Amino acid sequence: MTTNKKWLMAAVLVLVVILSACGNQTESSSSNSSNNGNESSVKELTFKDKLGEATVKINPKNVVVFDFGSLDTLRKLGVDVAGVPVSNLPSYLDQYKDRKYADVGTLFEPNFEKINELSPELIIIGGRQSDAYEELSKIAPTIYMAVDTEHYMESFQENVNKLAQIFGKEEEAKQALAVIDSSVTDLHDKAAASQAKGLIVLANEGSLSAYGTKSRFGIIHDVFGVTPVDSHIEVSTHGQKVSFEYVAQKNPDYLFVIDRGAVVKEEGKEQVTAKQAVENDLVKNTNAFKNNHIVYLDPNYWYLSGGGLISVSEMIKEVSAAFN
Repeated sequence: MTTNKKWLMAAVLVLVVILSACGNQTESSSSNSSNNGNESSVKELTFKDKLGEATVKINPKNVVVFDFGSLDTLRKLGVDVAGVPVSNLPSYLDQYKDRKYADVGTLFEPNFEKINELSPELIIIGGRQSDAYEELSKIAPTIYMAVDTEHYMESFQENVNKLAQIFGKEEEAKQALAVIDSSVTDLHDKAAASQAKGLIVLANEGSLSAYGTKSRFGIIHDVFGVTPVDSHIEVSTHGQKVSFEYVAQKNPDYLFVIDRGAVVKEEGKEQVTAKQAVENDLVKNTNAFKNNHIVYLDPNYWYLSGGGLISVSEMIKEVSAAFN
């Protein structure tokens, strides 16, 4: 074979390889595009949580939200939703009482028929809707977004980032979390420097439940740095039942009070405010009362919500103000 023929054959082989590569690239681009040409519309994310696994579209439509921490985060990130449990909304989320939002039931009793009518592409739930998970999952991908109180900040940040991924709001979430991280550091430094001991109680119709580390409201100890006055409080959803004698005996420097009755009205019962119940003769003997360190926390953030970009920011502000 002559030299010219060898060069010709080599050139042909190179041309075949180039054409083949171009063909593969076109096929790959085609497989990644949707029918309407919007590449992002066919992308999906799969999430596993304690209740199961769900595959969720990027930017899902007609989103239904039962978890108020998630609703709060979506509001902060500028993401709208289709349906919420209207009757139970915290006051700072009153905008969702607008008639353009479907009322999808209560926190413990979802309206499955109404949710079906919305044809949601995503349902977001918290702990109060755990029992309805399987039924809701038959309607649409359902993700569980309750905060793990044993690892509050890690869980909170994970939930925020999960929502940011789903709705393409990663940069906004990053900036908001950075502000919160800085605020937590400042608060922790102030609380540690005070060397004060605190007690957290939930007041409900004149009775008290105490919460310690790793509990529902344990972020005050575990993250904000307030030393617990009692390190042996039982961890449970409803707290450890305690008396006013117990509060007086423990003598906290700071008493953090969450008034359940202020946000959960029970028909036929006379409302007793937390302040009326707590500031009795026994509690008046504590350092907390004497130094004006009984701190009434907003139950909209602490009891109804929590775990959202807005609520966590406000929770930090409330506790931080007590140490100013």
